[in-house]
Amino acid sequence: MQDSPAASTPYEVLGVSPTATDDELRRAYRLLLRQTHPDVGGTATEFHAVQLAWERIGSPESRAAYDHRRFDNPEQTAPGDAYAAPSASGPATKSSLKTRMHGHPGGQARLRYLDLVREWAGRGTVIDDPYAPALIRSAPRLVRHCLAKAFAEEATAQLVANLGIGFTAWHDVDTGGQTDKIDHIVLGPAGLFGILSEDWGGPVQLLRGELVGDELPEEDRPIRQFDDAARMITRAFKVRFTALIVVLPDRALDAPVSLPKRGRRPMIIVIPRSRLVGVLRDGLAGMERGSFEKVFELRSTLQNGIRFVNT
Repeated sequence: MQDSPAASTPYEVLGVSPTATDDELRRAYRLLLRQTHPDVGGTATEFHAVQLAWERIGSPESRAAYDHRRFDNPEQTAPGDAYAAPSASGPATKSSLKTRMHGHPGGQARLRYLDLVREWAGRGTVIDDPYAPALIRSAPRLVRHCLAKAFAEEATAQLVANLGIGFTAWHDVDTGGQTDKIDHIVLGPAGLFGILSEDWGGPVQLLRGELVGDELPEEDRPIRQFDDAARMITRAFKVRFTALIVVLPDRALDAPVSLPKRGRRPMIIVIPRSRLVGVLRDGLAGMERGSFEKVFELRSTLQNGIRFVNT
């Protein structure tokens, strides 16, 4: 499994610079082993993280391999190129016509990453490869998260692209207000879904109606912002979402969680990426499936009105 760009690097876990000597690395590891051991007040999670960090960069060979390992990029088109999602389940056949896709998934997040990484590097600095592993790992967390989010959106789009001709998807949708964009809107026989694709580089959980986690900035309110963005679309097009879906890497969530429907607001569910296709195809228990006529009418309404964020 590839690392997430947003995850804490082994150097950050050990509290040393990526340019630290082998001796400095070894001293930091031994000190943290003592400090994080559960018998002296540490936690099993912290202790395991220190051990895992050492496994990745503790020897010259493993360190060299880690420093040069590129991040997993699920979609190879460059920002600005026409989107053509590769198949997630083999090449397309005559009986597996693709989803109608509109917009550029991950486009805004990628461009924001490129802007931020150049700003962080400093004016006049020449960056030969903005996706070089060493550059990404040394960048601030905010910069790395932009790239991780782009990857997450592209991975979701890959899955959506193979749902079939009965589905339509719009990516990087402009809400027309001050709220965040909506990463994906997917329409199919099971209903109309808004989707937020995220990757904060570590596990998260639902606490008092909001997502929290060690890698997620404390001031962030992703579910509230997602709900606000969806309401902008609801008001603009007079449509109602069947559900809002937060999609996370499988490693970030132990089990799906949900917030119940509140009045006219749709249910919000948080699921691992491996569950997404099943939800979009079949819906969830208690969800009302739309008729063919209703789906066709919704598609026309959205297609005529949706605008995309500038990339």
